[in-house]
Amino acid sequence: MLLLVITISLYFHKFSQAETLKIGAIFDTDDPIKERAFHHAIHQIEPIHGRTIEGLVKNVPPNDPFEAMLAACHLIESGAVAILGPTTHENAHMVQTVCDNKDIPLLDVRSVAHPQNSINFYPLQQILTQIYIKLLEAWNFENFVILYENDDSLIRLAELLKFYGNGHRMVVRQLDKYQNGNYRPTLKEVWRSGATHFVLDCSTDILEEVLHQAQQVGLVTNKQFYIITNLDFHTLDLTSFQYSETNITGMRFIDPDSDEIQNLGLTLYRNDFTNTEFGFIEAWKVNLEMALIIDAVTMFGEVLNRLPKDFAIPSIDCASDKAWTYGTTLTNLVKSVKYPGYTGLIQFDNFGLRSAFGLEIIELKEGGIIKIGNWNYSDGLNINRVYPPDPPPLVEGSLVNRTFIVITCLTEPYGMRRDSEVPLYGNERYEGFGIDLIAELSKKLGFNYTFIIREDKKNGEFDESSGEWTGMIGDVISGKADLAITDLTITSERESAVDFSTTFMSLGISILYQKPKKALPSFFSFADPFSLTVWKLLAAAFFGASIALFILGRISPSEWQNPYPCVEDEFLVNQLSLRNCVWFMVGSLMQQGSEIAPIAFSTRMVAGMWWFFTLIMVSSYTANLAAFLTTESPDLPFKDVFELVQVAEKKGIKFGAKINGSTEKFFLDSKHVDEYQQIYKYMKNHEDEVMVNDNKDGVHKAEHEDYAFFMETTSIEYETQRRCGLTSVGHSLDEKGYGIAMRKNSSYRMALSTAILKLQEEGVLAKLKRKWWEEQRGGGLCPQGEKSTEGTPLNLKNVEGVFCVTIIGTVLSCVLVFVEMAVHTFKKSLRVKKPFKVLLMDEMRFYFRTSAMLKPVTAPKPEPYGFITS
Repeated sequence: MLLLVITISLYFHKFSQAETLKIGAIFDTDDPIKERAFHHAIHQIEPIHGRTIEGLVKNVPPNDPFEAMLAACHLIESGAVAILGPTTHENAHMVQTVCDNKDIPLLDVRSVAHPQNSINFYPLQQILTQIYIKLLEAWNFENFVILYENDDSLIRLAELLKFYGNGHRMVVRQLDKYQNGNYRPTLKEVWRSGATHFVLDCSTDILEEVLHQAQQVGLVTNKQFYIITNLDFHTLDLTSFQYSETNITGMRFIDPDSDEIQNLGLTLYRNDFTNTEFGFIEAWKVNLEMALIIDAVTMFGEVLNRLPKDFAIPSIDCASDKAWTYGTTLTNLVKSVKYPGYTGLIQFDNFGLRSAFGLEIIELKEGGIIKIGNWNYSDGLNINRVYPPDPPPLVEGSLVNRTFIVITCLTEPYGMRRDSEVPLYGNERYEGFGIDLIAELSKKLGFNYTFIIREDKKNGEFDESSGEWTGMIGDVISGKADLAITDLTITSERESAVDFSTTFMSLGISILYQKPKKALPSFFSFADPFSLTVWKLLAAAFFGASIALFILGRISPSEWQNPYPCVEDEFLVNQLSLRNCVWFMVGSLMQQGSEIAPIAFSTRMVAGMWWFFTLIMVSSYTANLAAFLTTESPDLPFKDVFELVQVAEKKGIKFGAKINGSTEKFFLDSKHVDEYQQIYKYMKNHEDEVMVNDNKDGVHKAEHEDYAFFMETTSIEYETQRRCGLTSVGHSLDEKGYGIAMRKNSSYRMALSTAILKLQEEGVLAKLKRKWWEEQRGGGLCPQGEKSTEGTPLNLKNVEGVFCVTIIGTVLSCVLVFVEMAVHTFKKSLRVKKPFKVLLMDEMRFYFRTSAMLKPVTAPKPEPYGFITS
């Protein structure tokens, strides 16, 4: 009977097992909503051939392949017909190995660069890269910065780097290689570079914080353009960026405004609300992974219906070599059918990859995220909202479609011939700051232009003999050119002949000279760490402390000791003579000590204060001495133009400027400064020797001779970026600016000036200067703005605290010694029956006999603690 019951029980147990199909899932991230999405998908599957569907879940730590292997084996041995794989790389790789070995279908929802044997429902990364490229082309991203999070991000962008690299300048920067959550250093670096176009690839865990820190460093303004590759970009709270006018473009598979996604959000987040009336608001939280989990499980459930009704449920032991018979069949069936899911139509190509899909192109605007286009496999990218360029400003005297002849000269970096291996024609032959400035003005105002070159590089001056202007100014007046641009200084004389636009670059005159060499150390260089005042106070403190110790030692009764304690003596001795006190202070100062040891409280306090004083002073001296020994003191023969005039003849320094330039004119007109007049007279008297026809000649002389060249500060800055042996000396002697010259009373002067001001406000002029001064043609070779390498002596302000503490301690010692003397005298008066005042006066008279170092004992035998009565 018992045997019959056991047999029936086993039969029904086996029957119940057969009636249930199990789908397993392994989760290695702490997100209960994903598990809820899995169970929601399980409940959506109808019974298959009379068998119900059950979901089995195993949770494992992230990146723990051993635990992942055990979880996979447990699910397989429990009869799982498929496993939804984990998301971390190590775990997923291990689970895939186990499933391949046992021929169990693996449902994968990760972003994988090259999917292998699993059924990967994530859109193929190579196709996503093609979409990135189409967006870059649509938004004219010619030069841009790629900001990525980690190695996985770089792998995803590898195809982009290969495909889009030719003909475009891409800068690749990792947001935070130390993984400490501080992205500002990288963001500040790209901000300083002037970059405005970015491709941002990072996880949703950090994406919002990255944008916040970018906003803090000034990279979220109306000048920046972002393409966000994260397909869950829309799930973030982007309220703080809506009104920044930043151009932020992204992509998504999930439309939170659709009814099905709103219902799904209500289902997945149903336990997170007290009022389900507003549950649809959480639809924007539904991300791609949740939707893929549901699509993968429900699609697999539909494919199970295509198997024979009596197909065998796997009963496999991980330790055996046995594999499931229907595993390969199921995998092939999934990859051969089409299924409409939350992420759109799911279908796989001949290689089993999800390459045919569609998604939406979105942008962040003031009202939130809006859809501006879509992409699908058959039609490609379709943008239905295009942002045209800003129209030219409506000003009086419109320049739209006008053509100007612009004259310039080949002066670095304002105008230069472009280096090219192929022949160039027209405006393409030239490059430089002035060339780019005209191009930017052309974009803003809509005019055309043609460059011509002034070969002799003369800016222009008034020829009194002919009564006409020469150089580029003369070409503008004569009508040979409409505009003139180069390092053309606006002067009152030139402005009387032509009109100038507003200043596009401010500058002054300074001195270009060789960098100073290291000065030879002085004979007393060891004293440099302290200023002269500190050395004087140090000497005063030394002698003052020595004398204080001597006086306190004489006054203190404890310092008078019997030299032979075992023998009665008539005299007491004191070790603190003046020379011993000086020796004690010397030993302490030199950190060597001495054989002398104070006994009384007061003298020990003085000694302690002196030790504290010497500790701080010696440490400060040692530290500052090291700084002096490791730094260089520059030996500059002059610090400004006034010193140059004084020492030039004595030290054999020559100085000059460009002939007939605005710099020479400045010294000629500066009649109220005697030194400037002396400079002008010297340059005129030695014109053949010190004056040059071109700035390049002056720079060469300054670099190879003992020669100071007066030059505009902008040109000096350009040269010192490339010639590390040169530097700028002194401050600017004046203030002036460069402008664009045009004929008198030109109707387009106001339009050009307004456009220049707008370029300045938008940062375009600063960007152009940084490009041609610090980046192109060898710029940035020499570091600028170096800190001074000259050591600074410590003055009284640096060490006054230690002096103050020492003085206070000495004063307290003086108070203590008088208290000690009074107590001693009072006790003595009680013992010898003499008045206190008489004994005190006797003590004082003895103490002022500074030469006496033997004190008579006035009592037959010493009292306890070393006191002797008289």
